[in-house]
Amino acid sequence: MGHILITGMSGVGKSSVLSELSRRGHRTVDTDYGPWVGADGAWDEPRMATLLSTPSPVVVSGTVQNQGRFYDRFAAVILLSAPVNVLLRRLSVRTNNPYGKSERDRAEVRRYVQEVEPLLRRGATLELDACRPVGELADEIEKLVVPPGFSGAP
Repeated sequence: MGHILITGMSGVGKSSVLSELSRRGHRTVDTDYGPWVGADGAWDEPRMATLLSTPSPVVVSGTVQNQGRFYDRFAAVILLSAPVNVLLRRLSVRTNNPYGKSERDRAEVRRYVQEVEPLLRRGATLELDACRPVGELADEIEKLVVPPGFSGAP
């Protein structure tokens, strides 16, 4: 049992999976929102270190340039991946974030899939196909947060 990082490209469904895990009662932090990321696009390292020093498991979502510095504090680093055409379609219809609507953003997503996703894949302990239903993805991740048979009792 431990902290979990869900990472991947924009539009892959990180926030949707995190929302489902939160709905199921798990402690979650979406670092796309709030004070987690500085102007430089990196996690606020002292804030993240404090979060990950707590004993109770937390599922964190995000993709930032310095996330690798924290990999040793996660029980699992899960890469959600999907074909670029799926990402672009999802970005074009989502309503909670304007990123991915402009042609500039779409070109950036294509480039990130080629350049950044392979780096994320190398650091991941598990890769899941984000074309699967959100509930199925949450089921897989939930097994890592609370292992089968864990009762919580000593």
